[in-house]
Amino acid sequence: MSSVETVSALERRLNASIPQQAIRSQVSARLKNIGRNVKIAGFRPGKVPTKIIEQFYGAQAWQDALSDALQRSFSEASESLRVAGSPKFEVKTKDQNADQIEYSAIFEVYPEVVVGDLSGVSIERLVYELTQADVDNTIATLRKQRATFEKVERAAQAEDRVIIDFTGKLNGEVFPGGEAKDLAVVLGTGSMLADFEAAVTGMKAGKTKSFDMTFPKDYHGKEIAGKKVNFTVTLHAVEAPRLPEIDAEFVKSVGIADGDVSKLEGEIRKNLAREVSRRLGVRNKDAVMDALLKVTKFDVPKVLLEKEEQELMQHTVEDLESRGVKTKGMPLDSSLFRERAEKRVKLGLILVELMQKHGLKAKPEQVKAMIEDYAQGFDESEQIIRWYAADPNRMLEVENLVLEENVVSWAMGQAKTTDKQAVFNELMGSE
Repeated sequence: MSSVETVSALERRLNASIPQQAIRSQVSARLKNIGRNVKIAGFRPGKVPTKIIEQFYGAQAWQDALSDALQRSFSEASESLRVAGSPKFEVKTKDQNADQIEYSAIFEVYPEVVVGDLSGVSIERLVYELTQADVDNTIATLRKQRATFEKVERAAQAEDRVIIDFTGKLNGEVFPGGEAKDLAVVLGTGSMLADFEAAVTGMKAGKTKSFDMTFPKDYHGKEIAGKKVNFTVTLHAVEAPRLPEIDAEFVKSVGIADGDVSKLEGEIRKNLAREVSRRLGVRNKDAVMDALLKVTKFDVPKVLLEKEEQELMQHTVEDLESRGVKTKGMPLDSSLFRERAEKRVKLGLILVELMQKHGLKAKPEQVKAMIEDYAQGFDESEQIIRWYAADPNRMLEVENLVLEENVVSWAMGQAKTTDKQAVFNELMGSE
């Protein structure tokens, strides 16, 4: 016999018992198996007396048999419940000679997810139509990124590269990071603070200049954030940018293997269109997910929340390590990821509910189309397609992305949706 008590909104306690005989038979089987292979000094393998085996391994065999029995009993007793995570067992009967082993199991169940009404919710859908100016500006940017620099005998201006020494002092003392020698700075790129670049602009090679500057209050260096410092800058050289010609070499450098100049504009347009579409999709998906969270309220099982926190923390550690940051000893607490983890868990449960209730599951042809579209961005597109097909986990990732797209389309149809024209530079800089 078993009974289930409600402890809290999602927490339950199962009270049940296991016949002692069921455990004893498992203990005997385990000890017999151990006896076939165990090596104990003074006995030949397979000839160790049962009493000796029990003496050495009896307690562990009983504990293992009990653990398996608890799991089986719990699975049978909770079959009709939607259990989230693993239970925590408490064995109440300590006497191994008792006829029944009574135990309790504390566990959580999945919440009932009822997706709220979206009909009264307004969702802004970002849209954008690629223009010729976008293509032209992108080509111009690519040329700037590949510019070479030549010395000039004039004052420094925007887009020039200058070679400088500088010393920065706070209250007469050089502050940490306040010195540099032969530093190359391209003016106008934002690599230095705007006030610093403004002071250097107009200087000529061989000149030295001192000026005061106040750091922003939110500057990452706390010791100088919001404070006035004095800089002395010596400029050694001014170098003007020389843009590359749009020739075969340039075209190859931007990813067109055969160097065909006539293909440049078409390839840039195609890649931009794909990237614009992807970024619009991300932004619009975020808007839909926020709307779904707003209208759908439910508690999240702690066990799922804690698991998601740990995974997010682990991903962060791996990302930092891949960037060369040493994380050993770094004070990372999983609670730092709680808000994000809760959002992810809730959205996962909402997506499952919508998929089941409205038939939004990814269709094979949708998965195929998404992979093919993604593969178009690579020279060996067929190889990319086979790479996905070869791994069920990779295919599952694509299926989840298609499911999200299906949910976005469904939600846009339910809500009050208005189109908003995106700004190209903001859209492309949003990540």
